[in-house]
Amino acid sequence: MNVVEALTGRAGIAGVRWLLTGAEPQLALRDALAALLPDPSLLGDLRLHRAKHKPGRHLTAYYEAAVRDPASGARGIRHVEAVWLPQGAADPRGAPQEREAMQEEARRRGLVAPFARLTAEVPTWGLWLRIAPLDPEYPQLARLSDPAYVRDALAPVSAAGHAPVDAYSVSVVRYRPGQRHVLRYDPAGAPDGTGEGVLFAKVYNSDKGAHTAPVVRTVADWLAAQGMEIRTVRPLAYLPEEQTVLYPWVAGTPLSQLLRTPGPAAETQVALAGTALRALHRTPLDLIALKPHSLAKEIASIASAAEHIHTLLPETGAQIADILARAQRLHERLPQEPPGFAYGDYKADHLWVTPGALTLIDFDTCYLFDPAIDAGKFLADLRWWYDTYGLVGVERAQAQFLEAYGIAPERLPRARLYEALVLLKTTARRVKLFEPDWAGRTARLVAAVDDLLRTLEAPG
Repeated sequence: MNVVEALTGRAGIAGVRWLLTGAEPQLALRDALAALLPDPSLLGDLRLHRAKHKPGRHLTAYYEAAVRDPASGARGIRHVEAVWLPQGAADPRGAPQEREAMQEEARRRGLVAPFARLTAEVPTWGLWLRIAPLDPEYPQLARLSDPAYVRDALAPVSAAGHAPVDAYSVSVVRYRPGQRHVLRYDPAGAPDGTGEGVLFAKVYNSDKGAHTAPVVRTVADWLAAQGMEIRTVRPLAYLPEEQTVLYPWVAGTPLSQLLRTPGPAAETQVALAGTALRALHRTPLDLIALKPHSLAKEIASIASAAEHIHTLLPETGAQIADILARAQRLHERLPQEPPGFAYGDYKADHLWVTPGALTLIDFDTCYLFDPAIDAGKFLADLRWWYDTYGLVGVERAQAQFLEAYGIAPERLPRARLYEALVLLKTTARRVKLFEPDWAGRTARLVAAVDDLLRTLEAPG
């Protein structure tokens, strides 16, 4: 086995898994990180939690590294991005000048230690590393990771009504260089486990946050005025210089967790998800400005997400290409309706069971499109979680959701079509490459999508 065979996909899923978890590649990764520390024994376990493969171009993995502080002995978590590239490929970590400037800023703020640097490379493996908070495409990430800066930056938020805080601790929720970042701010001295005063910072490198925050507030106000059984997490503030939206803690349980144990409690919340979606779809279009979406964009994103499957599982990849072509033809034959407000990512992870209502989080995907996609997304998400938990009876849960949603007969076929398409995208994105049964589960779920589509294609 070698890096070239693994990156191109010629070695199949075994080659990808070897790079991600094999003894020799892992030793190279650990050695590169340990060399940045004053004592290699400070480096503890590496937990792999995400990987993305673009055959022949890159394999990217995200790790949580346990690192011991040399002074206090306390262990903390540092987030690491590892990218394997073909020989001769450009350094993916940003322009050297910008990278060094940001690294120096992080050093001044005390965010580098105990590492000597936030980057490393192992040329013989084609391996490039960077450690949070380094990301030249998000230059504000360093200062937003500095507790002292955060305390001062959030002072106006405190003045506007949020409880004043003397100090925050900062932790990483999501570190995706070049893509997205989420940080968590815990106020010093707050009771553990209560979430009191906890804030989440969603960091952008565009004006998307500036557009998203007012949309969320407008929808929240409208839903509250209607007395709906759904609410949204209102942004506490938008920090324009940081291109960052601040959200408060949500005290509750994600619906995805509740689905693990089927029964009356889960059934009630699934039905409430249907009622809530019906309310959300009544949001007047004249209240907010939405960008249009299209089936073509949806299919293109699925094809991109499934690129690695074509290489690693050619037969399943061919099946995906066939499904996408058939789905487009079927859509053209179905009755259509004018586009409306579509949330775009209506899934159980984004619905939190909170006192008195369901609370919806994360409005980054909403657009002007066929509302049937939201119903289809939730139907697909139910299938995903039932499959993940090894449960039976997803059809019953889906029926409860659709009944509560009150789906119109002309919308149902499109919702079922989007169910198939979204399940395909979910399979491509969320079945982890390093799972032992990646190939088997991927093939099985794609076959389930094919069955769903054939049912819709059947006459009558």
